[in-house]
Amino acid sequence: MIKMRFFITALFCTVVSFVATAQENASDAGLMRSNGKIFVVMAVVLTILFGLFAYLISIDKKISRLEKEEASQ
Repeated sequence: MIKMRFFITALFCTVVSFVATAQENASDAGLMRSNGKIFVVMAVVLTILFGLFAYLISIDKKISRLEKEEASQ
């Protein structure tokens, strides 16, 4: 569980740093926003993040189940 918290914290810090860096180049963001491509980029990023979190949760459940089985034997 501690490793998952560390991973989530590291991921959050990385995303925040990317957002802060992305704001420096506002002309590209304005161009993407005017073309409507920013919504496609955000949809892809959110889909990838959702998939990663779902994968982490499923792995955590499997590991917990294996630990319980190991402890009962």
